[in-house]
Amino acid sequence: MSGPAESPPLDRIAPDEGPITAGLLPLSAKAGADGQLAVGGVDLVGLADELGTPLFVYDEAHLRARCREAVAAWGDGVAYATKAFLCTAMARLAHDEGMWLDVSTGGELHVALVAGVPGDRLVMHGNNKSADELFRALEAGVGRIVVDSFDEIDRLAILTRDAGSNGPEVLLRVTPGIEAHTHEFVRTGQEDSKFGFGLASGAATEAVARLRALPGVKLVGVHAHIGSQIFRVESFAEEVEALVGFFAPLDLGELCVGGGLGVAYVTGESAPSISEWARSVHDACRKAGLPSGVRVTAEPGRAIVATAGLTLYRVGTIKEIPGLRTYMAVDGGMSDNPRPVLYDSGYETFLPRAAAAARPRAVRVVGKHCESGDVVVADARVPADTSVGDVLATPVTGAYGYSMASNYNKVPRPAVVFVSDGAARVVVRRETDHDLVRLDG
Repeated sequence: MSGPAESPPLDRIAPDEGPITAGLLPLSAKAGADGQLAVGGVDLVGLADELGTPLFVYDEAHLRARCREAVAAWGDGVAYATKAFLCTAMARLAHDEGMWLDVSTGGELHVALVAGVPGDRLVMHGNNKSADELFRALEAGVGRIVVDSFDEIDRLAILTRDAGSNGPEVLLRVTPGIEAHTHEFVRTGQEDSKFGFGLASGAATEAVARLRALPGVKLVGVHAHIGSQIFRVESFAEEVEALVGFFAPLDLGELCVGGGLGVAYVTGESAPSISEWARSVHDACRKAGLPSGVRVTAEPGRAIVATAGLTLYRVGTIKEIPGLRTYMAVDGGMSDNPRPVLYDSGYETFLPRAAAAARPRAVRVVGKHCESGDVVVADARVPADTSVGDVLATPVTGAYGYSMASNYNKVPRPAVVFVSDGAARVVVRRETDHDLVRLDG
């Protein structure tokens, strides 16, 4: 898990007018003889015509490949950070591929359990777990609870008073004092953080003593997380170096370095692979002298799902303002992708009907919401013949798109489909106008 879900505003790379870069597309993406792009063997324009837009499309083979890479790189215990994207189908897929699941609220816990994921394959996170959420986690027999505050220790003391040897196994979340090179909203490893126990302040040492004094709780390891959308694997090595002096004397069997591995969102960016990330951390652990028997794990989320997904929109309005810019409005926006307005995040866009086409036309892709800040791609390039009615795609929207979606302006949330072997299956149906009033009293 851990921490806000975001990528930073990076130094802007000049927009690319060439065809969309293959590395930003799902693994199975392939243009046909007619130039139209298919993912998982399914034509994207045809899919938009059939199921409507906006539409989240995930390449199932890509999702499975990333899960398998994570398990191979980290071993048993590596957990998918469900906050990146969660529905019952995604929970089942990650579990089927051998991953644990990291959940951070009672809602995420519920979805994972409904999906059939065994409780002992779940990691329960959260900086403000209620007594009810802790009770539900204990009732489900979650594999690990990541303890985040002294108040939580007090709640666990009450809930596990009579647990004896059947009490929960917990990890202690610490803030190692590392400031990752990322947006300030998603740095989580510095001392000034709402997450975890500080090392420098002595809070982490006190928390260890209090947990070890609870007869119904078993402290099995330490957890840390330094931020999100991190491109430098050296940052994770620095995390290990900061933790080892605290961790080694505790004689515990598990160390989790959290998640946060970055992904490329625009042409010109590059990011380490999951395997490279794991190698860097394991090398740092060896250099630090950690015993080989310590289970070192991580919690990738964005790196599993981001590039596997893309969003399809339909162009509804094109507004030329001479001497200023061209606005190209689509039928979604900040309600299905709030990252641009929250973090000034950059994206690319292209036409699935002409995936190999050059994109010389400069436009600003905007949404349909009543906000000037409702921007999807601030400095986009599209083919010269892009027109009203075209299906427009934004790649790398598989993480923190649907999971952060809202009903702002009472816009129903999009459907989500998984595509594989020439077939599409709806894993989350499109909301209807009826859904918008279903909770009203």
